Amino acid sequence: MIEDRMKIEEAILRENLDLLKEILAEDPSTIDYRDESGVCMSFIAAKTGNLSIVKYIVEYSRASMNTVDSKNRNILHYAAMSGNPQLAKYLVEKVGLSPVTPDVDLITPFEIAHEKGYEKLEKYFEQICGAGLSEMYKNPIRTGFYPDPSIVRVGEDYYMVNSSFIYFPCIPISHSKDLIHWHIIGFAITNPDWSYLDHLEGGRGYWAPDISYYEGRFYITATYRLNDNGRIYRKQMVVSSEKPEGPYSKPVFIDEDGIDPSIFNDEDGKRYMLLNRGARIFELNKDATKQISEAKLLYYGDQKRAPEGPHLLKKDGFYYLFLAEGGTGPGHRITVARSGTLFGNYEPCPYNPIMAQWDEKAGISRCGHGKPVQTQNGEWYMVYLCGRMLGDGYTILGRETALDPIQWTLDGWPIVNGLKGPSTLQKKPNLPECIWENRDFDDFDDDSLSVDWVFPRPPERNGIQLKNSKLWIRGSKAPLNSIEARNIVLRRQKDFVFTAETKMLVVPMYPGQDAGLICYYDENSWVKFGVFAASDGSRYIKLAEHIGLEDFHSREAVVLNSNEREIYLQVRTNYLRREFYYSMDGVSYSCFTTLNPVTYLSDEGLKMGKRFTGAMVGMYAYGGEKDLEVPFEYFRYISGRH
Repeated sequence: MIEDRMKIEEAILRENLDLLKEILAEDPSTIDYRDESGVCMSFIAAKTGNLSIVKYIVEYSRASMNTVDSKNRNILHYAAMSGNPQLAKYLVEKVGLSPVTPDVDLITPFEIAHEKGYEKLEKYFEQICGAGLSEMYKNPIRTGFYPDPSIVRVGEDYYMVNSSFIYFPCIPISHSKDLIHWHIIGFAITNPDWSYLDHLEGGRGYWAPDISYYEGRFYITATYRLNDNGRIYRKQMVVSSEKPEGPYSKPVFIDEDGIDPSIFNDEDGKRYMLLNRGARIFELNKDATKQISEAKLLYYGDQKRAPEGPHLLKKDGFYYLFLAEGGTGPGHRITVARSGTLFGNYEPCPYNPIMAQWDEKAGISRCGHGKPVQTQNGEWYMVYLCGRMLGDGYTILGRETALDPIQWTLDGWPIVNGLKGPSTLQKKPNLPECIWENRDFDDFDDDSLSVDWVFPRPPERNGIQLKNSKLWIRGSKAPLNSIEARNIVLRRQKDFVFTAETKMLVVPMYPGQDAGLICYYDENSWVKFGVFAASDGSRYIKLAEHIGLEDFHSREAVVLNSNEREIYLQVRTNYLRREFYYSMDGVSYSCFTTLNPVTYLSDEGLKMGKRFTGAMVGMYAYGGEKDLEVPFEYFRYISGRH
């Protein structure tokens, strides 16, 4: 078999079509062989750029044009590497492949042509797509822990909210002018006394918020999810404000069971809340603080598995009811039904699901939980939840937010992205571009922390302070594996490949205390790397992991000299691999240890509690029974390889 593979590979690489025909006539199965790197013969042919050989393979061999390599790249990816526009034209126009099909890293043939500088090929792809790369955006539009999006437009401004679970401040509110570039401007709950998070386990808290606008006020509602140790598990929270960034009113709670609330304002001025299962509806009072009717079921859904996330839209005399179905995993989807009256009956869309990912190997998956929005120019778009999995299915970044256009069919139904599933590259909306300043470096010079920082539950009073251009963290009295742990300062991991770094001043410590850099999912799974105080008074650089109910401490330990006053801590992440470095001068770094794979920092990596968030990175301090205050001079997050 090896000899046969080498023969056909040699024929392809030498571009000897006659020899290739002889080999395939003798044994047609040899076209399915793969080289030592796992690349199939048809891909090797495409990479040579030889159109005649590829045409013969396509039209006369048994090679499948659905074949992909280990990175989910197809034959067009390899043709793009050759730079031959005629070969790409053949594969696009005759075989039906797309220049914007992504691999697992969301790299498309279009981008390969651009990266390699193949101008003619890039120009051809531009003609096919109707836009150049500079005129396109890439999904997800919000990377990292931004699940369950809800959107509203007011004038020329767009506002989005996402779930925050037990993180404080609660429910980030983001603003955009172009639907692509988003910036957090505030939170629905910023008063620690109004958050009611202290006793909640990871994965509880505020689920699936919705934002709407009514008579000059913004309304945000969300499910308040409690622990499973009482009779009541879920309530619905509502806050409002005249300003999108807040401050918002004190939360009120509506005692109707269910999840994923949204507020619908009908044309007659009446206001309603929708909840799962399926879509149940009840009337609210004018300021949306009280339930004034019993809940009624409008419609249970198309697939009828985990129907949730209901949103209503009134358009052209119809009430359109959008639902998320299939659970929040790989089978997630968006469906729609409509009715001429609010209370139905609702007719399911014949094109359902209007958004779903059918390719199990695709880079973007678990697509659902969407809400439509119309631009000021009359275009329609859907924001929706998605996920990107690594390895055997680990969503380490958590669930993210994607965007795709809505088309309305001649028979009046909305479909998303032409029913092709989630896009990777998509033409930008016809809106003015607005790019926010990158804030991936924080020197703690401001009077308050950046909105990019969050905490698992509210920190202790004076537990986090900005003084003298430093972030001071008071050591938590409870260990990090407890829901009582406080004063952990975190930001979302936005990339599969990134470097995070902080400079920490070394302060006196009591035995058992530690502080430094942390990679965090929840109280059940994290890695901390920093300075640890030993019982003999010495201080060490160490690493500790907490996975479920077990703790693991690194065998390695580097003794700190007593005269050391500062230390630089760094984690370099490459997908599921993490390398931890330290430095005394910020120039020369030493690798302390490597962890691979850190699957326990993902949704699927541990079967313990509710896991709906995503990996975080930041700083912490643990003091135990004695006082500890640790200053950090800066934090830097660098996307991509260092």
